[in-house]
Amino acid sequence: MPVSSALLPLATTNLVDVFIRCDPVGQVITVGLAIFSVIAWAVMLGKYNELQQMRRLNHAFEQHLRDQRSVLDLPESMRNKRHIPYGDLYADAIDSYWRAASIGQEKGMDASRFRLEHTENALQRALARQVLRYESNFIFLATIVSGAPFLGLLGTLWGVMEAFSAVSVQQTASIQTLAPGVSAALLTAIAGLVVAIPSVFGYNFLLGKSKTMITETENYASSLADRVELESK
Repeated sequence: MPVSSALLPLATTNLVDVFIRCDPVGQVITVGLAIFSVIAWAVMLGKYNELQQMRRLNHAFEQHLRDQRSVLDLPESMRNKRHIPYGDLYADAIDSYWRAASIGQEKGMDASRFRLEHTENALQRALARQVLRYESNFIFLATIVSGAPFLGLLGTLWGVMEAFSAVSVQQTASIQTLAPGVSAALLTAIAGLVVAIPSVFGYNFLLGKSKTMITETENYASSLADRVELESK
């Protein structure tokens, strides 16, 4: 008499049991991917908070600078805020301006043009330094995004090979004897995707945010250079 499908037990997957059935290579890869996942989330959250804080500080510094009548004669305290990206650009620009003015006077050079050239060069160097700061840790995230699926695939292929090798030495082979080894092998593939999928979304989001901040910093550097040029005449 046929058994109703409603009375058949439903198969459930216990990841702990699957992990235990993995061979040592699969277990090492799975644990390694779990560690990479924790590190990736820590890096993404830390980078997001860092970018958010830098953007707030940048906007506050720029607004304060706009309220000043002159950027060339501000107190020394304004040049001691190098932890702020905009403050670092401002400090380099003003320090270079007055250094070039002193050297230009000593050598009898065209002081105005000499000062502006040195100011623009200083801004370019400071801008490049801040770009590196905005994009820090992205190499690590990109490595996880590209490497995690391959690690998972390696573990899967290794596990499948081990499963078939174990079945080949038995007198009879069936799906019941092969399924546990294959399911254990697939665990590493799932682990690789669990690590890579959130990382790729986080990477793209943070990369877009950093590019926006780089563009804003470039615009700030350009406006600062224009203001220094106008005030130096």
